[in-house]
Amino acid sequence: MQALKYARASSVEDAVRLLQDGGPTARVLAGGTDIIVLARERRRKVELFVDIKHIAETMSLSYDAASGLTVGAATPLYRVYGDEDVVRHYPALAEAAHVIGGTAVQGRASLGGNLANSSPAGDSIPAQIALNGTALIAGPGGRREVPIAEFLTGVGQNVLQPAEIIVSLHFPHPAPHSGQAWERFIPRNEMDIAVTNAATYLVMNGDTVADARIVIGAVATTAIMVPEAAQALIGKPLTEETIEAAGAAAAAAARPIDDMRGSI
Repeated sequence: MQALKYARASSVEDAVRLLQDGGPTARVLAGGTDIIVLARERRRKVELFVDIKHIAETMSLSYDAASGLTVGAATPLYRVYGDEDVVRHYPALAEAAHVIGGTAVQGRASLGGNLANSSPAGDSIPAQIALNGTALIAGPGGRREVPIAEFLTGVGQNVLQPAEIIVSLHFPHPAPHSGQAWERFIPRNEMDIAVTNAATYLVMNGDTVADARIVIGAVATTAIMVPEAAQALIGKPLTEETIEAAGAAAAAAARPIDDMRGSI
């Protein structure tokens, strides 16, 4: 492990100041289940950890039928999948949160940390995108909102600028007559990195698909939304034929690589 310093932020503004003062080797500690491993393996040079788990805003979880769901960036996963409103209205998000690591990891890891780590195989990220999530970001220049579909820029890369942090994630209330699902394929039964994962959000008008968002992960440099798969469904009944067409479009959009998880 590298020699490093630790600072506990008391507010979002305090966290931003500490990151500014710490310079390029300062990192946010939203859970630490990824960054601590990277630092220990010396894959990231870290000289300062800024802990945001003692800030009320980053540890929040609130739901309202009108405004939707807001989850603090450091809110641990067990609170997400254990919340009745999340399970009822955002089952894809709850399902993804429930399979990240084991019980010990879920007591520390967070949706914000999973997003900021920006792994192509991040399990919660397809669900966050499919549910039309938005990240609230704070930094030296103030606050800004970024659609999660636009947050990722590459392997381990994203739109965060120096001294910026994710404060919270917001998900609008699902539309009436909508449904959602999340799934992944892994070699083992649990606690493994996805070979591939996917999330889907559909809105129905009778027997016809009125809207769709289909996102696939671990098959490109980032999780990607596949509009061609959505267009294969929108305006059509949900049949085996249209589902197969959406699957073919998703497969065509995938750009996997050969790696330790499997061949292309």
